[in-house]
Amino acid sequence: MKAKNFKRTKFACYSAYFTMSSIFSLPPLLFASLQDMYGISYTLLGTLVLTNFCTQLTVDLIFTFFTKYFNVKKVVRIMPLITSAGLLIYAVFPSLFPEHAYAGLLIGTVLFSVSAGLSEVLLSPVIAAIPSDNPQKDMSLLHSLYAFGVFTVVVISTLFLRIFGTANWMYLTLFWAALPVIAAVLFMTSPMPEMDVTSGGDTKGTGRRTLALALCVGSIFFGSCAENSMSNWVSTYMENALQVDKALGDILGMAMFAILLGIARISYAKFGKNIMRVLLAGMAGAAVCYLVAGLSTNVVFAFVACILTGLFTAMLWPGTLIMMEENIPGVGVAAYALMAASGDLGASVAPQLLGIVVDRVSVSGFAADLSISLGLSPEQIGLKAGMLVTALFPILGTVLLIFAIKYFKKKKA
Repeated sequence: MKAKNFKRTKFACYSAYFTMSSIFSLPPLLFASLQDMYGISYTLLGTLVLTNFCTQLTVDLIFTFFTKYFNVKKVVRIMPLITSAGLLIYAVFPSLFPEHAYAGLLIGTVLFSVSAGLSEVLLSPVIAAIPSDNPQKDMSLLHSLYAFGVFTVVVISTLFLRIFGTANWMYLTLFWAALPVIAAVLFMTSPMPEMDVTSGGDTKGTGRRTLALALCVGSIFFGSCAENSMSNWVSTYMENALQVDKALGDILGMAMFAILLGIARISYAKFGKNIMRVLLAGMAGAAVCYLVAGLSTNVVFAFVACILTGLFTAMLWPGTLIMMEENIPGVGVAAYALMAASGDLGASVAPQLLGIVVDRVSVSGFAADLSISLGLSPEQIGLKAGMLVTALFPILGTVLLIFAIKYFKKKKA
């Protein structure tokens, strides 16, 4: 019997992960336009971000506990179409019903967030289930394409809005809505590998497996905190704390962060080994970057620290999945769903905490006094304080990884 060729399946996964980047990077670029055109408040815009991550987290948890009730292969095949539908509603509804614009944005956000949650849960186990000579390379390449997707979305969208004006934002959104259809067609015409939809593995050593999985879940949480805090705030930080022009802040901030994220992941795919050392170096390096960004009064040092965070956090999410695969044999889709849930929780909690710190510190007497001595505005002091508080996540992640490395070495011995 002829062996199945999964090359197109693999390409479909890569295409879906690439287009998923529009879900995360496009809406923040449009927020200013939406606020001006439809009078949407900062609070309601923030609610869209919260809705995005809460919806993904809900999908993650559903698949953690109820994976066996789903036809995973069918879900994977329709997943990109859900992305397209969400972005389509997001673009068209406000134009057709401007008095109810926010309702359309909210419905669209829920839909494409469901797809994002499914992508995080299912694409990694699909790649892991495809026979490969170098599964680590395939996993790292998958996650690198998300980073390159963010870079592409930011650059193209920034240029489009500059050339054609923010009033035409819906045409830009329709363009990004069309791309996931390519991934859907590829999935529909490709074979799907067999995947374990249970928790995986036998019941021997259940306590040890639970501790091992808990270490991986904690690692991906802290890694996601470190990555997403900077990716969500780097543009604002450069514009308001470092006084960089907004367009340059978007390109030098979000885009350069993403390109370093992608370069690091693609480099690991080609040359990488010893994932636990890479994770430890990345987590420790991210902690240093946050501390430099928060403490340095030198604009160049702070700027470089923000950008380099992309390099150091690049492998913290995909690398933890690789660590899980290496040290916990036979994990199923449910384990990937739990990891995605922990990662999404980190992506929700840490950026929100950073924002709270910025708001609280900016209006405090402490910031007012310190701004006089440092020659910075209270808002700049608040942003730096946010960076310092967020540094706690990679610091705690470094401690956890040191313990995890010792534990897994002892377990193998």
